Amino acid sequence: MNQPLLMPNKKFIRHIIKYYLKYDKENPFIFISAILAFLGIATGVMVLMIAMGIMNGTQEEFSKKLFVMNYPLTILPIQENAVNDSLIDKLSKKFPSLKFSPYYTTQVITKNEGSVQGSILYGVDAQKESAINSIFKNANGTSKNKFRVVVGEGLAYEMNAMVGNKVTIYFSEQQAVGFGTMPLQKRFVVDGIFKSGLKAYDKAIMYTTLESFEKLLKRKNGIYDGVHIYSKNPLDDIKSIKAFLPKNVVIEGWWQQNGNFFSAMQMEKRALFLVLLLIILVASLNIISSLLMTVMSRRKEIALMRTLGATKKEIGIIFFRLGIIIGSAGVIAGTTLGGVGIWILKTFDIISLPEDVYGTSRLPVDLTLSDFTFIIIGTTIIILLSAIYPAKKASQTDPLNVLRNE
Repeated sequence: MNQPLLMPNKKFIRHIIKYYLKYDKENPFIFISAILAFLGIATGVMVLMIAMGIMNGTQEEFSKKLFVMNYPLTILPIQENAVNDSLIDKLSKKFPSLKFSPYYTTQVITKNEGSVQGSILYGVDAQKESAINSIFKNANGTSKNKFRVVVGEGLAYEMNAMVGNKVTIYFSEQQAVGFGTMPLQKRFVVDGIFKSGLKAYDKAIMYTTLESFEKLLKRKNGIYDGVHIYSKNPLDDIKSIKAFLPKNVVIEGWWQQNGNFFSAMQMEKRALFLVLLLIILVASLNIISSLLMTVMSRRKEIALMRTLGATKKEIGIIFFRLGIIIGSAGVIAGTTLGGVGIWILKTFDIISLPEDVYGTSRLPVDLTLSDFTFIIIGTTIIILLSAIYPAKKASQTDPLNVLRNE
């Protein structure tokens, strides 16, 4: 049974495509142009994968550090005495999967051996804080002294205060001395030193006990400056907690406290993606030029095929698939090279970073599935658009004019 006239001859199309993919000694530049298009797309995909992996890895690394030191969720009072043990008990019963750590906080000045440093002092319950803050848990000592502090590595270095040493902490509150007043001060024992990986936090944050705040600053027991909350899904939990909270308190997520920082990183990531996508766009021009040169050099063959019964659709399919094959080969090669490159960067410490600046000494690389999908989709669209015009040009070849002029 004969095929319908409108159905393209697949065997004929495959045969011509194989023929045109071979090296042509009479027109070597066509083959070279196709190779350059292949290499350009492969390079573009590889660079995009590695660059997006580095950008995402860096963002994730900073997120981990900020997630711990800023806490997933924080409850803050609008009115005095709004955050108390009663509220925490209600939240604990309503949300048993969450962990709560109430705290006091104040700004202080730390002094030791002539060195002076401004800091933020938190008063916390060591057991509850350890449950939500792994960095504090690893640094917390065993001292039973209520006037003890856990300090960051940067602050300990600045103060030259190791574990067991004492530092003087000055508070903004005043105390009476003779006929005058002077800032309240107290000697604290360094009970532990933590290292968050972010130098700004390590130099600015200290932890002490709730009892020291209540003793020195006369804070009322059971009434706090805020509550840190650990949640595995803070984006979802913040909505349900907010609906449950009274109007005299507010709740914030760690992403809200650092919104500008992550917005800037996200914008930089998008800009880098678009810029690197131009590499693939430039490479796609080689696909267009290669196919157009093939069309021009094969005009007699195209005209002959048309006179022997090949349809415009078949000619168009041949050159469209040629472009797709060149582009797809480039995508496959680029994906392979990009995957190998990411594996090498993850496995071997080829690029070292200053840990005090980036929070890690190894280059963080983490290509997400969504980023990889966007790369493949963007590249595929460019390749498809690049193959359309040459295919259309080839299908419009007029066999009568071509053969008349030969």
